[in-house]
Amino acid sequence: MTVHFIGAGPGAPDLITLRGRDLLARCPVCLYAGSIVPPAMLAHCPPGARLVDTAPMTLDAIEAEYVAAHADRFDVARLHSGDLSIYSAVGEQIRRLERHGIPYTLTPGVPAFAAAAAALGRELTLPEVAQSVVLTRAGGRASRMPEGEDLAAFGATGATLAIHLAVPAIERIAATLSPLHGADCPAAVVAHASWPDERLIQGTLGDIALRVADAGLERTAIIFVGHALGATEFRESALYDPAYRRRFRKGSAP
Repeated sequence: MTVHFIGAGPGAPDLITLRGRDLLARCPVCLYAGSIVPPAMLAHCPPGARLVDTAPMTLDAIEAEYVAAHADRFDVARLHSGDLSIYSAVGEQIRRLERHGIPYTLTPGVPAFAAAAAALGRELTLPEVAQSVVLTRAGGRASRMPEGEDLAAFGATGATLAIHLAVPAIERIAATLSPLHGADCPAAVVAHASWPDERLIQGTLGDIALRVADAGLERTAIIFVGHALGATEFRESALYDPAYRRRFRKGSAP
């Protein structure tokens, strides 16, 4: 018996990986976060599978499901939205599985920030504009930010910021970053990326908070801030420059 943690992707049922889909199809038990995993994703589960919505459950109750499935020798598919590597609460579940000696695997998924960038039609890194992406969040009711992980410090790097779980703090975020990037720095909010009700709000640090308030957005969105979002005058990558020597291109300049 194995618990298979599966990144379900950002929401669209066809953005799950082939590996994730195939694992779902062979597990007789599926635990999924019903508040953020679309019901259509469950169509990949086998007929008669036990489907458990974990949205209203505590960690203790989820642990009990794993232990019961282990006793019955049933493999479990554990669906999480996006990718497992960030903001997934997988770490605490793994810790409990290891205490019970229950084996597990992790299958990555399409991260929400990647789907959000695709919805905007933007590359988050551009030559000599931004070559780094900072994935972060705003401290709040769920948990505080660790010491040293400060939004102003991240903003000072000039990297593109992808700020998760932070729409209620949009005014504070804009106020923090405007002195660093300028009020005219591009900013965008993508809600429910890849879902049928996907929404895009684009503006600047000077007006993004007002635009979000007017749209009535409150959660399940990613905030992007950075000059790469609006840059048009940037040098082309050397990767495809005919004068750039590459071992994969015949006739490259010496």
